[in-house]
Amino acid sequence: MDATSRELVARLQDLLTGVRLLKQRRADDRPAVPPGLVGLLRHIDRDGATGCHARDLAERSRLDPSTVSRAVAALVADGLVDRRTDPQDRRASHLTITPAGRAAMAEAYDWYGGVLSRALADWTPGDVAALSAALARLTRDLEVALTRHDNLEDAR
Repeated sequence: MDATSRELVARLQDLLTGVRLLKQRRADDRPAVPPGLVGLLRHIDRDGATGCHARDLAERSRLDPSTVSRAVAALVADGLVDRRTDPQDRRASHLTITPAGRAAMAEAYDWYGGVLSRALADWTPGDVAALSAALARLTRDLEVALTRHDNLEDAR
């Protein structure tokens, strides 16, 4: 690994630490949504009022189905998500966000938005747009690289 790659790995580790601290502060300040589950609410809400199946949620979030099942159970217990048996497939669960879940998600995004606004107060709009585009590209490219790696491993 060259020096540039080592530096990038270090910056990514710093970013992950910052995200973990951000989630913990959010949980301490506003525990309406269990830590780390705001993203799952977003994935459930992606299709709006129609919600999604639990298996689709696992796919979208790239999490193991057992992890998603436990997370959904917590969201249901907190009244943020409604889980119903799919009438067309009794083995499947259909998930929708409750009004309380929608309000909690909106409040969470407002909170995160406030923190980001303060953190990026000295950045130009162009700097923020460039960061957003670079992060989107990095995420996409990491997924492609990992998929290629998995395919190579499977071929062996």
